[in-house]
Parts: sequence; C-alpha cells; structure tokens
Amino acid sequence: MQEMHEAEVQANDPWPSEIRREDDGRRLVVVFEDGASFPLSAEHLRVRSPSAEVRGHSEAQRKTVGGKRNVRILAVTPVGNYAVRLEFDDGHSTGIYTWRALRALGASAEEDFALYLEELAAKGLDRDRPAEA
Repeated sequence: MQEMHEAEVQANDPWPSEIRREDDGRRLVVVFEDGASFPLSAEHLRVRSPSAEVRGHSEAQRKTVGGKRNVRILAVTPVGNYAVRLEFDDGHSTGIYTWRALRALGASAEEDFALYLEELAAKGLDRDRPAEA
C-alpha cells in the first residue's frame, strides 16, 4: 500500500459508494461504485496500516505487528475526498487509507493475510500476543 496525497488521486481511481463498520468494529465493508465489495477485518487493516509506525520509511523498516486478532475499529473519519483515517481500540489512529489502498487490500486480502501469518511465524510472533518490548 502506498500512501498518497489528495493531489495524487487519479480520475480513474476506484471510488467507494459505501464504507461501514460491522460486527462491532471487527470488520470494515467497503463497496465501490463498480460493484466490487470487500469485507476487511480490523486485524488485517491494523497490521497493514499505511502509517509510518507500521510501514516505516522503507520496506526494510516495515514492522510485523502481532497481537491484533481482537482489535476493533472505533471510528472511520474522512480525509479529504480521497481516504479515511481509522481509529482502532488499541490507540492506533495514524494510518490514512486511500481508496486505492482499500481496494488493493480487499482484492488481495486472502493472499496478503496468509503472508502476514507467515511473517508472524517467521518472527516468533502470534495473533494473540504483542511482541515483547
């Protein structure tokens, strides 16, 4: 996922027609104008946050975040006309999810989540316990 600014939004970028929290904030459903619909788990959105805290400033700095199986989305706040900021119940609220990023996460959710599980295993982390500080 690549963070972008409002000026970088292209005319052909996917446009959501609906964004809603479901299952007490454990899922975000994003429906696009072309009919594509993606139910995204709060856990997946949290661990793939486009924030610098998670992504770092390069691929080498990207963090694998464990212990987020039960995280919930508390709020969805529009950012301009190109993105939303998600606030999670663990206090994380710095990721700005562009329409393009949400579409990409939704389209590759199954494969990307499998990669995340592999990353956790490789680093000795799991979905239920955060890494020791």
